[in-house]
Amino acid sequence: MIPALSQAQTASPARPLTSPNRLWYTQSATEWVQALPVGNGRLGGMVFGGVAFERIQLNEDSFFAGSPYNPTNPKSGEGLPRVRQLVFEGKFREAEKLANETLISTPNKQMSYQPLGDLIMLFPGLDNTSRYERELDLEQAIVATEFNAGGNRHRREVFVSAVDQVMVVRLSSQRGKAITVDLSLSTPQNAAVETIDGDTIVIKGISPTQQGIDGKLPFEFRAKVIAPTGTLTSREGGVYVAGAEEVVILIAAATGYVRYNDISGDPVAKNAAMISAATAKGYAALKADHLKDYQTIYNRLSVDLGTSDAALKPTDERIRNYASGHDPHLAALYVQYGRYLLLSSSRGSRQPANLQGIWNDKINPSWQSKWTLNINAQMNYWPALPANLAETIPPLFDMVEDLSETGAKLAKDMYGARGWVVFNNTDVWRVASPPDGAVWALWPMGGPWLLQNLWETYAYTLDKDYLKRLYPLMKGSAQFYLDTLVKDPNTGYMVTNPSNSPENSHGKGSSLAAGPAMDNQLLRDLFGHVAEASKVLGMDAAFARQCTAMRKKLPPEKIGKGGYLQEWQDDWDMEAPDIKHRHVSHLYALHPSDQITVEDTPELAAAAKKSLEIRGDDATGWGIGWRINLWARLKDGDHAHEVVKLLLAPKRSYPNLFDAHPPFQIDGNFGGTAGIIEMLLQSHRGRIEPLPALPSAWPKGELKGVLARGGFVCDLKWAEGELTHLTVSSAKGGPCHIVYKGAHLRRILNANERLSLSFKSGKLTPI
Repeated sequence: MIPALSQAQTASPARPLTSPNRLWYTQSATEWVQALPVGNGRLGGMVFGGVAFERIQLNEDSFFAGSPYNPTNPKSGEGLPRVRQLVFEGKFREAEKLANETLISTPNKQMSYQPLGDLIMLFPGLDNTSRYERELDLEQAIVATEFNAGGNRHRREVFVSAVDQVMVVRLSSQRGKAITVDLSLSTPQNAAVETIDGDTIVIKGISPTQQGIDGKLPFEFRAKVIAPTGTLTSREGGVYVAGAEEVVILIAAATGYVRYNDISGDPVAKNAAMISAATAKGYAALKADHLKDYQTIYNRLSVDLGTSDAALKPTDERIRNYASGHDPHLAALYVQYGRYLLLSSSRGSRQPANLQGIWNDKINPSWQSKWTLNINAQMNYWPALPANLAETIPPLFDMVEDLSETGAKLAKDMYGARGWVVFNNTDVWRVASPPDGAVWALWPMGGPWLLQNLWETYAYTLDKDYLKRLYPLMKGSAQFYLDTLVKDPNTGYMVTNPSNSPENSHGKGSSLAAGPAMDNQLLRDLFGHVAEASKVLGMDAAFARQCTAMRKKLPPEKIGKGGYLQEWQDDWDMEAPDIKHRHVSHLYALHPSDQITVEDTPELAAAAKKSLEIRGDDATGWGIGWRINLWARLKDGDHAHEVVKLLLAPKRSYPNLFDAHPPFQIDGNFGGTAGIIEMLLQSHRGRIEPLPALPSAWPKGELKGVLARGGFVCDLKWAEGELTHLTVSSAKGGPCHIVYKGAHLRRILNANERLSLSFKSGKLTPI
């Protein structure tokens, strides 16, 4: 579709890096947020690195509570007109009360993402150990644990193969038949466990019931134990291995999920087939194919921001010291970790990365660990294209296609409208209606923001076949707003109503409002992209004209009395209960959109900056991630780096570098990854700009394989804070406009043409 629980171990001294792109530690994990993640996009694990007691916590991306359901409030059709009227009359408290009664989903909570369980390994006689170390090698996507015991060096490896769809665990030692282990599977779910064929542990069950929605989704996971030189003894729910030179455990997991409305799949048959094929293939071939597949994608991009002695320290120590020390390599590592996490949680499945990627150990996780569509799910994909990971987009596309179906029914039932709509959240059952309560969820703009993510894939690749598939989704969304925007009697503009500025309150009795700034910004992009797609594809010109005409009727951006960009049509910003609010929704126009830029709309950019200053830099983890991108767009590299410091501090990064909202939310990882890249290269409004927000903390470096909009791949080097070399390769051919420090260079490039430049004496010069 698109081109291209365990005891801590004795600490050992730090040693030189075997790979610059790794997370490593001198003790095992004692908490889940210290464990190291592995995944192939569908199957995930958290590896604790214990010695005598090892735990690997397991997830499968489609395993959610409940079963297919439709929670649309049957009163929504009759309640909507009255709620609209109350909002326009400024009777916000009454509007919220009525909205909660007539518009919010029944049940009002969505289903939770579920943990499968754990692989537990007990190793007798391994209590006294030394030279312990565990690592996640990002270049190999392998978690390894090593230690000395009884005069022997032990090594354990864990990876999840996207090729063979199994988790592979290998236990080995340098000499002798030294591996003795008792293996079992456990689960917090209501499920049955058995051992079959003398070497395979199986757990099988049904998803839990939540919010009155019956659990009906079948699931199974199994672990096959292979130890040719050891003695295997099976027992109920476990396998004991004694005296083996090597033990390999193959883990498969699946559910009956086919689509949001189809749970007829056979997880037992799927797992049996995957285990059989992996067993026949053997460990060496499994690992070789895993490395080839993963590295083909991972190796496309490299980043060097400089290094220091701090890079020789364990990762948890580096996080503790980043804000006060000099460790530019940790920011580069953060970029590659973000790429690793996205590849590991969004690939080869219908499920995009959720609020925690694919990693969750709780039956009732925070915010159900689903998809929040007012920033979090979208932020997950900000690094996908610039970081050269187009393969991570298809699961997001699949979800949007599903939502266009469930959202079409909601549009008809709730609004009597064409097209499709989705509100603030969704789960694996692709619920489109608003959950939780009007103060949070009555925001009908999830679709346009998701489509902005998907549009970015076209903007980066210029793939017309992709655009042809995307266009019907864009048109359906635009049809909904053409049918449902209403004239504001107070201003005369066409607006959304009811809506809100996500999760924020204007202090007038509710969060409900008509036409908040973000809605208008999103609709400008949607209508504009429909018109552009129509032109590129040579079709649907009449519909494009309708969109262009409606775009002109949207409320304009407004600058408030304090010089800030207004969040609402009325100047309520400084009257809001929380002027330091974590969301900065009205700054969407600055980033990820390009409606506001320093060069082209300087007054609006200055107002956006004022809003950002009022909000402050410290926020939740993902809020900090967004702020990095915003300061990068404002071309203030040193300020952006101060925000990076906030993100890479213990308050916002757990020892395993997972983002701390708190608790863990993965969107902060992805927002931070995208933000660091945005500091180094930007490409919007037809311009490629290297080093637009380079901080003084990174005076020398190199970035290779970064993508730019327009079908370009860029490599750049800099020294003493200034660009020295830039290479731009064009995939499709076309106009290329490069801007750096006031210098401009324009060229028309052919497909596959490569342009190399230097910057000397204030000029960009081809070389």
